Amino acid sequence: MSESADDRHFMLRAIELAQRGRGHVEPNPMVGCVIVRDRAIVSEGWHQRFGGPHAEIEALAAAGDGARGADVYVTLEPCCQQGKTGPCTQALIEAGVARVVVGCQDPNPLVAGSGLAELRVAGKSVETSTLAEQTAELVAPFAKLVTQGRPWVVAKWALTLDGKIASRTGDSQWISGEASRAVVHKLRGRVDAILVGRGTAERDYPLLTARPPGPRTATRIVLDSAARLSPDSRLAQSVDQAPLLVAVSEDASGERCERLEACGAEIVELTGDDHSARITALLDELGRRQMTNLLVEGGAQVLGTLLDIRAIDEVHVFIAPKLIGGADAPSAMAGLGLADMGAALSLLNPVVEVLSGDVYVTGRVERS
Repeated sequence: MSESADDRHFMLRAIELAQRGRGHVEPNPMVGCVIVRDRAIVSEGWHQRFGGPHAEIEALAAAGDGARGADVYVTLEPCCQQGKTGPCTQALIEAGVARVVVGCQDPNPLVAGSGLAELRVAGKSVETSTLAEQTAELVAPFAKLVTQGRPWVVAKWALTLDGKIASRTGDSQWISGEASRAVVHKLRGRVDAILVGRGTAERDYPLLTARPPGPRTATRIVLDSAARLSPDSRLAQSVDQAPLLVAVSEDASGERCERLEACGAEIVELTGDDHSARITALLDELGRRQMTNLLVEGGAQVLGTLLDIRAIDEVHVFIAPKLIGGADAPSAMAGLGLADMGAALSLLNPVVEVLSGDVYVTGRVERS
């Protein structure tokens, strides 16, 4: 292989390693590292858990003296600040590595470029932007959190072949099959929070937990302006399994809020005169809590409003080979909607799979 092909090869391996940290490292980014000498891997590492050693430290520890004079491939710019762990730049310098190949620069405005500069000042050969698009995808949720102060919004819904998410009577269990629902449980197990509207909470009577459990226990969030969620609901009665946050408006009944609090729910009051403003306020609040990934499971008004305010970053859609019809049967998204097809949002490199008959479409929203 040529040198550039070597770089891509080893960076791809670093990306594979980084993905092992999904759901474990947030609000930190997923990072992978490979140390190479004479075109052979000496050691590998990845950021395994929040508060734990960074990928470079793991790889250096495994390499020992083998790191001296070696090439280091790391998906994200090495940190140069003292945090829960020491700066990775200093560890690389002290280990005597010769060359550092970086996938993408740290998106944090307070850090970006500083680690690269420190390595260069120390006389290290530094190369950047190897598989830049793929490595940037790894840290996109982290990037949104540190640049916009909001979580990465993952929208999920299941619908019939004729575009309905429920029948005209509101029945939706089950549109998708077991294989599709298993994917949803995996999604739930790696996010910080799961959001639904009160209508979905009442109609579908969901638990919104991951079964089997994943690496994270998501906070269940219900958008409920008037605090009308029943204290007898499955959500309110299962706070011992996962936290419950009820987002209400300033006009919500104090008595109803107190009943939900008595069940163990947290009440968060959102300011704003309409649905869009209150959802925006909620996203800001979740960002302040350092929540990195938010899964939105409906209903149509919540999903439509998120589309209206351009807040959706990623979608997971399950299309069942079923027809139910009905002018009054809801579609996936309500809200105001877009005025013309030219303004429609598109998915970047969507992936399409068949899961026991269901068609599963996933992808990230393309940003202009």
